[in-house]
Amino acid sequence: MRKLVFFAFIFLLIFFSLPAQGVSEQIDEEVMEFQVIPDEAIRLRILANSDSEEDQELKRVIRDRVNEEITDWVQHLTDIDVARELIAERIPQVEAVVAEVLQEEGKEQSFEVEYGKNISFPTKLYGNYLYPEGEYEAVLISIGEAEGANWWCVLFPPLCFLDFSNGTSVAAAEGDEQGLEEQEAAEEETEVKFFLFEWLGWS
Repeated sequence: MRKLVFFAFIFLLIFFSLPAQGVSEQIDEEVMEFQVIPDEAIRLRILANSDSEEDQELKRVIRDRVNEEITDWVQHLTDIDVARELIAERIPQVEAVVAEVLQEEGKEQSFEVEYGKNISFPTKLYGNYLYPEGEYEAVLISIGEAEGANWWCVLFPPLCFLDFSNGTSVAAAEGDEQGLEEQEAAEEETEVKFFLFEWLGWS
């Protein structure tokens, strides 16, 4: 009798787990597709000279100064066309800020400041939000060889309190997520087996 109940239990467990899994996957896909960045946005991207600690620290100093400057310009704006015109007109001021930081830090690195709608961005996963690879409107600051890790945020609307560059690369995130799912599945399977063996008196 216990064996009959055992197989009936297994059948019901499998039957009810299938639709739940489908719903869960659908919800996950919807969350991943959700975008916190509006379609009309102006980003800021800064490329360090290299991945050395010295070059990365310089990037962070430039980031803070430029972000502070531009945020002050756009914080009260609500029209993206007005923000575009203002930022485009003040690119020389951004260049002056970068040059000032380099002088203060005693660095003789070259740099370039560019503003356009075709600035390339890599795919990033930030929390539950997926930001696809593509070309976006942005202010791009390239320091020296511009071969180091980048930092980016959204200037307009002001979202630079979120450091999107700290997001995990999509490939790494998928690997971590898959490993976590496998671990959780193994733990659940072990718990079910342990419970059934105890209940059937097989332990």
